Amino acid sequence: MAKHKVDSDLKKISKFTEGLGNQANSTMNVGIALVFLLLVLAYSFTTQNQGEMGMFVVVAGVIGGYMAINIGANDVANNIGPAVGSKALTMAGALLIAAVFEGAGAMLAGGDVIDTVRKGIIDPSGIDDMVFIWAMMSALLAAALWLNLATWIGAPVSTTHSIIGGVVGSGWAALGASAVSWDKLGQIAASWVISPVLGGIIAAGFLLFIKKRVLYREDKLAAARTWVPVLVGIMAGAFGMYLTMKGLSKLFKVDSGTLWSIGFACLIIVWAITKPLVSRASRGMENRKKSVATLFTIPLIFSAALLSFAHGANDVANAVGPLAAIVSKAQGGGEAAKIALPIWVMMIGALGIAVGLLLFGPKLIKTVGGEITKLNQVRAFCVALSAAITVIAASWLGLPVSSTHIAVGGIFGVGFLREYLSNRNNNQKPVNDPEKAARKAAKRKLVRRKHLFGIAAAWIITVPAAGFLSAGLFFVMTGLLGD
Repeated sequence: MAKHKVDSDLKKISKFTEGLGNQANSTMNVGIALVFLLLVLAYSFTTQNQGEMGMFVVVAGVIGGYMAINIGANDVANNIGPAVGSKALTMAGALLIAAVFEGAGAMLAGGDVIDTVRKGIIDPSGIDDMVFIWAMMSALLAAALWLNLATWIGAPVSTTHSIIGGVVGSGWAALGASAVSWDKLGQIAASWVISPVLGGIIAAGFLLFIKKRVLYREDKLAAARTWVPVLVGIMAGAFGMYLTMKGLSKLFKVDSGTLWSIGFACLIIVWAITKPLVSRASRGMENRKKSVATLFTIPLIFSAALLSFAHGANDVANAVGPLAAIVSKAQGGGEAAKIALPIWVMMIGALGIAVGLLLFGPKLIKTVGGEITKLNQVRAFCVALSAAITVIAASWLGLPVSSTHIAVGGIFGVGFLREYLSNRNNNQKPVNDPEKAARKAAKRKLVRRKHLFGIAAAWIITVPAAGFLSAGLFFVMTGLLGD
């Protein structure tokens, strides 16, 4: 009894110490983030401060930095979470790769022009410059606050939908309901369903294919030598098209024929390179599923890097698009819907995303990578492949989709497929013991329902939550400071 009490006390002390350590790390991370924002403030103040309008740029620069931190903390988890959850990458390795490639994507392919009113969500024509500045500041701050809350509760949400909600809310508050394009909002609402369903179906389809063609075969290694190079080639082709469409489209434009040619060329080249590598790597391996899964490790690492690059190129707009609009209006130039991005604005977005990822990203990475369902290298590979293919398919069909929803939908897709196959196999096995039969009758759940319902709820309320918050901030800002 005494020994049991001592062990219990030691466990309590250990948990208390661990809690103190986590609290100290959290406080330190917040402090580092504040230092980054102070540096943004100092830089903006010394280089952009030109009277009253210059002060708006300074404040907007800090808000843009805060938004970028929250994008890094929340949205990037979808790119690297599966690789970490499958143990293809360590947390430290994933953070380093994502930080480098997110920043590179933002700086190298972030684009010269940004659609600051989010593709026609509101009509900016006839808006007074000061009203427009207040509206963009409200939208940016509201989206950042919503992302911060979502990260805190552990919900991966769409950055794009957050900023859209912010623009809708402040636009409505500034100009009235008639200024909002409700048809466009309807398309966005449809994407709440389209994105995760498409991602889940494609990821589950590839996982089922791998199971049937490789993992369920008697000679798994021989099947892997045939199909793994093909699958990696398909991934390379998909990423070639994905990066051209979403990450590099600001650097150069290509027609659909050239796009498909790029994808096919990437597929053939990578297949030819991968085939002898897989053959060599599989020699001496055990004929087991776990052994075959390790063949997907290196492709997974590349996919995490490429997804991060494309995400940085595409989603930096969510952090600095409204900031660029404010800079342009404050300097008396530029159409509201088409605004050039100064290099210092791009730097704030790129560095802020990297800072947010390194300081606060691990929480969502753990949720995406391991808490929704258990991932190995094969399942994580299917999720990454699904993310690239779904974006391409949706763009081709003209459907508005969210990369966050696609990736998380892919994870749910592979999880529910595993759950279905597991329960089907159990039901086919004869059981004589009544107790075992009763246990078998209870369906095995391999997807955590609390994450399913919690994430779905966060997705549904993202646009209205950010919208109401933005409208409230607009009225407060204009009421207190607008005069």
